[in-house]
Amino acid sequence: MTEAKKNRVTISDIAREAGVSVPTVSKVLNGRPEVAAHTRERVEKLISRYNYSRRASHGTGRAGLIDLVFHTLDNEWAMEIVRGVESVTHDAGVGMVVSAVHDGRKTERAWLDNLTSRRSDGIILAVTELGPRHAEQLHGLGVPVIIIDSLGQPEPRVASVGATNWSGARTAVEHLLDQGHQRIGFIGGPPQLQCSTARLDGYRSALMAAGVPVDDDLLADGDFTYARGEAAALELLDLPEPPTAIFAANDLEALGAYRAAEQRGLRIPDDISVVGFDDLPMAQWISPTLTTVNQPVATMAAEAARMVLRHSETGRFETNRVELATELVVRGSTGPAPKP
Repeated sequence: MTEAKKNRVTISDIAREAGVSVPTVSKVLNGRPEVAAHTRERVEKLISRYNYSRRASHGTGRAGLIDLVFHTLDNEWAMEIVRGVESVTHDAGVGMVVSAVHDGRKTERAWLDNLTSRRSDGIILAVTELGPRHAEQLHGLGVPVIIIDSLGQPEPRVASVGATNWSGARTAVEHLLDQGHQRIGFIGGPPQLQCSTARLDGYRSALMAAGVPVDDDLLADGDFTYARGEAAALELLDLPEPPTAIFAANDLEALGAYRAAEQRGLRIPDDISVVGFDDLPMAQWISPTLTTVNQPVATMAAEAARMVLRHSETGRFETNRVELATELVVRGSTGPAPKP
């Protein structure tokens, strides 16, 4: 390794040269006992050779810093998460580090190196998924981790905060049924996400409880983006028997459905009703205002921050799962089903 490389060596470089994982190097740096003697010796020699700066000891009490991690920051959902966490950290006098960790090992490695080099009270992940490899890496750092609106069931060592997606979706569809709609289209979210599955199940449950058959032709794939919401809505509206209402699995897709209705010369809600999910601020800015399921995104984020701070005082989570209630907010985008 060149002299220049020695001066900027990272924990990943040491792990790679030692033939071990980043968490293993972190355990050695932090003096944790669960590392084999011969492995510890090999890692310590490399740490000494490259004069790697050891992470400061955590000591007791709070570090005064929370890490908030996203895949991307370019949407209102992310901004609501930031707002919720900041409302807690500001009052507690705690700092917040916001990171966007895009797909790719290089970016992930750089972020882990940065985290390892400083103290943090905990990590809040707004990335929907935490695989076993990442869970093990973060666990090796000895930092509590909370995931917001997680994919499936998180790792047992990871806490999570979510919302009542199933009941929220069911309530949305029940509202449309009460308005006389029988053909209700559904635009889903990414199928691997727990919230997407729950919202689809809530849609199905409401229809079945009302004795309305679930028509697979009315189910459109989605990915929580405006563009896909528009494309999916166009697919539904171009069916031989199009729906009289569309329930989109998030507000961005609902906005896409607005655009699709406009392209087909349909008026909302006279010709087609639309319901979203999230109740982001933009739901009140568009015309007509959007009927949607309020998912308390900022409140979910605030609760995650409070869980981190309580963990810094007690060393444990009181519960590994918190689920907050959703509520239907009826606005101008829904109305009675048009008469045949």
